[in-house]
Amino acid sequence: MNGAWRTIRSYVLWQHERGTLHYDIMVTLILIFVFFSPRVINFNDKPMPVNPHPTGVVVTSDGAGGLVYQIDGSALTAGDESTVRSELLRVIEPISGEVSIVRYVPVSDRKGKIQGYTVWVKRKP
Repeated sequence: MNGAWRTIRSYVLWQHERGTLHYDIMVTLILIFVFFSPRVINFNDKPMPVNPHPTGVVVTSDGAGGLVYQIDGSALTAGDESTVRSELLRVIEPISGEVSIVRYVPVSDRKGKIQGYTVWVKRKP
């Protein structure tokens, strides 16, 4: 019995040289734990809910030195063209600084309700 405890103690203290039988057993036990413990032990970890853009704004490059913004429709109130343009600037300028809107296109659902806007902008020099 004393010999078994000595072997367990040597495993815990990692006293075996690489390439020995005991070293291979220790590594195998570690790999078994790493790969099979999530199936047996409930770690209570769940992925966070995906929210790709919590601010409602996604910015991409247009490839020609400008930026393309996709803005959620809930960030704006409907109105005439000048009102929509000023509200788009109100949303965009805190993110990118002073810009000018080249053009914008409303994005609608199947029923015709505006879901958001795609806006092309250029930075002012």
